[in-house]
Amino acid sequence: MPRLPRVSGEEAIHALERLGFRRVRQRGSHVVLKKKTPEGVVGCVVPLHRELAIGTLRGILRQAGVSADEFIAHL
Repeated sequence: MPRLPRVSGEEAIHALERLGFRRVRQRGSHVVLKKKTPEGVVGCVVPLHRELAIGTLRGILRQAGVSADEFIAHL
């Protein structure tokens, strides 16, 4: 698995939007993103922090069903 870069919440959201996710709602500093797939709807929650911890980013990608390679390619 490649090393994940340090990114902000906004940068992570933009990369996920390029992968087909859409902002559904926001509550405070947390944005909910969803994407329709043949298997069903996939969603994830991204905090709008200045810099996301690597473990937090890895958890977001796991929720979204996105590989680290795909994510890095869409930054």
